[in-house]
Amino acid sequence: MINKKTRNRLGEQGNVLFLILIAVALFAALSYAVTQSTRSGGGDASDEGNLVNSAQITQYPASVRTSIVRMVIGGADVETLEFNAPEDFDDCTTVNGVQARCVFHPDGGGATHQNAPGEIMASGTAGAWRFNAENEINLIGRTGSGGPDANSADLIAFLPGVTNGICERINSELGISGDIEETGIDYDSASDMVNTGGSPTAICDGSCSGGTIGESPAEAFDAQPFGCFTEGTTNVYYHVLIER
Repeated sequence: MINKKTRNRLGEQGNVLFLILIAVALFAALSYAVTQSTRSGGGDASDEGNLVNSAQITQYPASVRTSIVRMVIGGADVETLEFNAPEDFDDCTTVNGVQARCVFHPDGGGATHQNAPGEIMASGTAGAWRFNAENEINLIGRTGSGGPDANSADLIAFLPGVTNGICERINSELGISGDIEETGIDYDSASDMVNTGGSPTAICDGSCSGGTIGESPAEAFDAQPFGCFTEGTTNVYYHVLIER
């Protein structure tokens, strides 16, 4: 006979599974929406290639987000997440003997660590994703007064250096037309939330090194969980992993 405590545990496991399935379904729908609108033919080869590659860009951080959601449901604090590459797994913080905070470690989030393919990068070589919480998106979650702070900074995946064609394609699928917009902020797409030699980096304390994506002069990115902007000569794709 199942006692009350056992029934409670079974109910908790069911709730966690339900939340994970919701997260997976939402991002499957998002990826589907990005790829569908131009399937009805007529485009040239380069346009179709941009369509396929833009879908690939949006799908990868969506899969990382799913792993992070699973970690958070399991009790991990967003502030403690570490995005160490496989060659740096030994530097990950251990909890009860395992690297439970490491997003890409099998004992942590189990997400796949990969670079973006060279064909979508302006340099023609593989591009490195960056993961940090130094910026915020206007009208998503909290928006800090005067810029992101420790309470409002969103956890974001950045891919600096994508081609003009890919950047334009992603934005067109969001209904953002015209020239690739400049945000006019000191964004931070170079930092990583990684543990280096026992010194894990965390979400910014006090003031952050990045800014707010959206608002004037780039209102098109208001409330957009992903998109592609330009700063100087560099196109930057961003994708919110955790809204805060």
